[in-house]
Amino acid sequence: MFQYVVRRVLLFIPTLFLVTVISFGIMQLAPGDPAELKAGVGAEGAQRGNQQLNEQIIKQIRAQWHLDKAIWYWSIFNDEKDATGELKPLSERLTFTWNGTNSQYHLWMVDLLHLNFGKSFQDQRPVIDKIMERVPITATLAIIAEFLAFFIAIPIGIYSAAQQRKGSKVDRGVSTILFILYSLPSFWIGTMLIIFFGGGDFLAWFPNNGLHGNDYPYPTWWANTSDLLWHIVLPIFCYTYGGLASLSRLMRGSMLEVIRQDYIRTARAKGLSEKVVVYKHALRNSLIPIITIMAGSLPALIGGSVLIETIFSIPGLGQLGFNALVARDYPVLLADFVISTVLTLAGILLADIVYSLVDPRIAFSKRSG
Repeated sequence: MFQYVVRRVLLFIPTLFLVTVISFGIMQLAPGDPAELKAGVGAEGAQRGNQQLNEQIIKQIRAQWHLDKAIWYWSIFNDEKDATGELKPLSERLTFTWNGTNSQYHLWMVDLLHLNFGKSFQDQRPVIDKIMERVPITATLAIIAEFLAFFIAIPIGIYSAAQQRKGSKVDRGVSTILFILYSLPSFWIGTMLIIFFGGGDFLAWFPNNGLHGNDYPYPTWWANTSDLLWHIVLPIFCYTYGGLASLSRLMRGSMLEVIRQDYIRTARAKGLSEKVVVYKHALRNSLIPIITIMAGSLPALIGGSVLIETIFSIPGLGQLGFNALVARDYPVLLADFVISTVLTLAGILLADIVYSLVDPRIAFSKRSG
């Protein structure tokens, strides 16, 4: 086990490096220039103010953010122009130039190795500070939603599988409801909840935006907690219902596959009760796919949901990432990519370790031939 964990941790290094290369390249392919956005110059920049002054401001911003440097260690094409000011054909600009430690990617990687995600292009604040401000909000919503989804989905899946074995109509009814929930998009559900229960056109039972009321903070911690819980009812429902439906179906299918095994028939033949057969013999092995899903949901703690946080005006990491995308705030977007990657790799490793605890037959040591 220890050797396996060490190998997987060492595998993180090339995987993380590859992800940084891909994510950094994708950021460079995004349209628009963050320096022009910061300077307030758009596509019609020449019509807004002095063109020469705008170019000087943009040049200063690019130098401040290292955007005037080469992107990669190697430059394949130069920026030579012809007499008309247009770029020459690619065949004439083909070259290989070593940029060494003076490239954007190198400077960003050096900061990343020092756990420095840089400063935001929007307000020059450290990216890590902006992320840490919103982590508690997104993590709280994600943890509550994940707990509710697994707490409700696993019993439903077990019960549905048991009813299917008996040919009950309950299983068909539950399956139909779950399929309907799974097919409904979260943005539509969120909009309908606001219209019907958030003071849209019908009932005003729940708040439809933010995390606190106008009178926050309140005198007591209980009042503050109650106000927070009341505000997150609708967002938590949107977070939970889709995962609940898919997890229930997955649990049902896994349980049906396990209870058809020979050792389950043997347990029944011994005269064991159905509860002992299901919960003691079948449940552990049927949880293996659920563990995979649980480990894969770990990045959601940091990623958040752009749609839900935007619809309900929740200042979480999903909203932060969306605003950074609109503003071409590359440091914030790259930080989200890297942190999500690390959490994904950690979730995979955690799942592999938990597999051996749930099913001792799974061994990670190298077997002899």
